[in-house]
Amino acid sequence: YIQTKQGVLYLSMIRDLYDNSIVAYKTATQQTVNLVLDTIHLAVRKEKKKVAAELQLHSDQGFQYTSQAYFNLTKEYGITPSMSRRGNPYDNAMAENFFSILKTECIYRHKPATFSEANDMIDRYIQFYNHERIQAKAGVAPLTLRHSC
Repeated sequence: YIQTKQGVLYLSMIRDLYDNSIVAYKTATQQTVNLVLDTIHLAVRKEKKKVAAELQLHSDQGFQYTSQAYFNLTKEYGITPSMSRRGNPYDNAMAENFFSILKTECIYRHKPATFSEANDMIDRYIQFYNHERIQAKAGVAPLTLRHSC
């Protein structure tokens, strides 16, 4: 979540573990099942094809990810849901890692006052992250790696 003077802005994102790119993301002022479902719909639309059956979507055990609507949608798209163990944040380390990077490199430096400002910051940072931020293991930005194969 992102704290602003207007309140909390929640970020839902899907990260591709092959290249570390952020495939899709959405924000909302409330943490809801629809926020997560909208993020999944966006990811599938952006990829312009049905998701491969071997795709896994890892999450924590938040109420959004244990809802029937979530399981129905992942099944519809051929996604296998995968959940961390209760109370073990290390199981969801890749998502937590990105949130930490976003906050450290962007949010904490320029604390957003409004939801609009926070959304703009997130948009710009994810654009930078996907296209320019060098990943230590790959030595290139995420989408550079994706398009090189």
